[in-house]
Amino acid sequence: MKIVIIDGQGGKMGKSVIEQLKKRFPGLETYAIGTNSIATSAMLKAGATYGATGENPVIVNAQDADIIIGPIGIVMANSLLGEITPAMATAIGISKAYKILIPVNRCNHYIVGCQNSTLSDYINMVCDEVGKEAGINENH
Repeated sequence: MKIVIIDGQGGKMGKSVIEQLKKRFPGLETYAIGTNSIATSAMLKAGATYGATGENPVIVNAQDADIIIGPIGIVMANSLLGEITPAMATAIGISKAYKILIPVNRCNHYIVGCQNSTLSDYINMVCDEVGKEAGINENH
């Protein structure tokens, strides 16, 4: 199973996702794709199995991913302060991967119906969903 985590800016969200996934599912292989080298580095330090940076890695890895995880902005062109190019958003959007998007009400969009939860709460929800979708139990 190919699990791709995409993040930008400083990579804090992707880093936290990878840390929790590795804690709950130690054998899980994760692909950290940063929109910039700082984000990629943060996710690799968190324990990602593989890492790459930039538009082309997003496009290439979205093609055969089973699960894509990231802030909701990864499917919106020019979001994350312009780090998500139209080509990236399109590649992620048309990917057949199961997408687990973390709601963030920033960058000039608001997600109606989102809970007022902490990033930690959202990441726990992400890990629960990965376990269900991947058919794996925690710590296996």
